[in-house]
Amino acid sequence: MAENKTQPTDADVQAFLAAATPARRRDDGLALADLFREVTGTDPVMWGPSIVGYGSYRYVSRADPRTRGDWPKTGFAPRKSALSLYGLKDLPEGAALLPELGRYTEGAGCVYVRKLDDVDLDVLRRLVAIAWARGDDEPAG
Repeated sequence: MAENKTQPTDADVQAFLAAATPARRRDDGLALADLFREVTGTDPVMWGPSIVGYGSYRYVSRADPRTRGDWPKTGFAPRKSALSLYGLKDLPEGAALLPELGRYTEGAGCVYVRKLDDVDLDVLRRLVAIAWARGDDEPAG
C-alpha cells in the first residue's frame, strides 16, 4: 500500500511564513494563518517543507483505493506564484460553496488564489470550517 510522502514535521511555522517571498505572499500567508487558526481553534503544523496544515485525517485516494495516508484536514502554502489552499473542495458542501469564493483557479487537490483581496474571506471561513469537520477515510481530492 502506497503512503503519502508529505508528513508532519517539527519545522517552525512562523519562521516559514516570515521567510515567504514576495512580501505580498508573506503578508497573505500570515493573514491566512490567523484565519485558519480562528476557524479551526488549533495551531498549525508544517507538512513537508511548504504546507501549513491544520488537523489531520486518514484518506483513501479516489484514483487508487490502495493509496491511503494522513493529510491535513485543511491548510495552505504561500507559493511564489499563488496561495495554494487545501481541503476546500474535497467534500460536496465545499465544492458547492466554492463558486462563491471569488477569483481562483483549481488544481487536482487544491484551490489557487493569487491574493487574498481576490476572495470573500467570509466564504473562505465557511470553506475552512467545512474542511475542518471532515472525518477519516473520506476521499481526497
